Amino acid sequence: MGCQFMKFIYMKLFLPLLILTASATSVFVSAQSIATQFDQFDAIYKTQLGATRGCETPQKNVFRVCSDSLKNDGNAPFILHHNKVTEKVVVLFHGLSDSPFFFRSIAKAIHQQGHNVVVALMPGHGKKQADADMQDPQLSDRWRAHVSEVFEYAAGLGEQRYFGGFSTGGVLATEYILQNPGKVKGLMLFSGALALDSGVESIAKIWGIQWVAKWLDGEYKTQGLNRYKYPGVASFSAIELTEVIFSVRELIEQGAPLNLPIFSAHSAADVTTPIQGVKDLMAANKGVNRLFEIPLDVDVCHADVVVNQKQVSEMQFDASKLEEIMPCMVPLANPQHVEMLTALRQFLATY
Repeated sequence: MGCQFMKFIYMKLFLPLLILTASATSVFVSAQSIATQFDQFDAIYKTQLGATRGCETPQKNVFRVCSDSLKNDGNAPFILHHNKVTEKVVVLFHGLSDSPFFFRSIAKAIHQQGHNVVVALMPGHGKKQADADMQDPQLSDRWRAHVSEVFEYAAGLGEQRYFGGFSTGGVLATEYILQNPGKVKGLMLFSGALALDSGVESIAKIWGIQWVAKWLDGEYKTQGLNRYKYPGVASFSAIELTEVIFSVRELIEQGAPLNLPIFSAHSAADVTTPIQGVKDLMAANKGVNRLFEIPLDVDVCHADVVVNQKQVSEMQFDASKLEEIMPCMVPLANPQHVEMLTALRQFLATY
């Protein structure tokens, strides 16, 4: 009788209490681990931006690194998290002259699927003053170093790491994968800059063109009609971009292994980064390819692939202040944005 009574007390009282205590301890350790990850993310950008501060509008499950050296908090790097390490973590790199803002809708869709998402801020971007950065002879190497640093950092947020990149961010992610085979689980490209206009590429090969580009750039302007990007692409930084593109081609020609799932969203109407560059990359890939090609007649510009109507509204772009409106100058939402996100989620769920 006494033995049965003690067993009853153990099963009904002590065992549930032990389970509850273990669960609470696990949650506490997980929260501690995530908080440590946030501190490390902040430390990365203290080095890059000089100083960081709290953001003006904190959001649930979002950690941002804000700084007075940034144009505004919308340019800040951020993490969308689930307060724990997830099976997959996706690392996203924005494009030349852009900022993490351009990945907001894509990052949100990936986060809603249950993954942690890291959206990096590339060196020289999002700042009030970027003249020195955009004329730095080491700029492309600084980009590469940051890609590597953020990749290593992301190991604390997910068991499997995926890379994604918009435009310049895409070719930088691709180069890292080619140089570090087997480390990245999958690649996602959005208007991936795997090729530029043939005329631009030819000019970039001229000896000493970097110094001519610096002279043409003059003092680089960072303030314009779009709060989340620079008003123009610095000629010097564009030359730095071509260096990375040529590096990727050379790595492929030399037989660098490329065998992983690749998702690419690209507009056939893109004249900034022709779609053929992405198709050539996929042809060299021994893994699965998923191309979401936006048809020519839909006429989506290079920078518009990644944005929806909400993002366009948040830009508060006043086209009436333009002296002349040229093609692709005014931001417009990608009319196939929802379909693109559906294809992206299917890719991540499958691979």
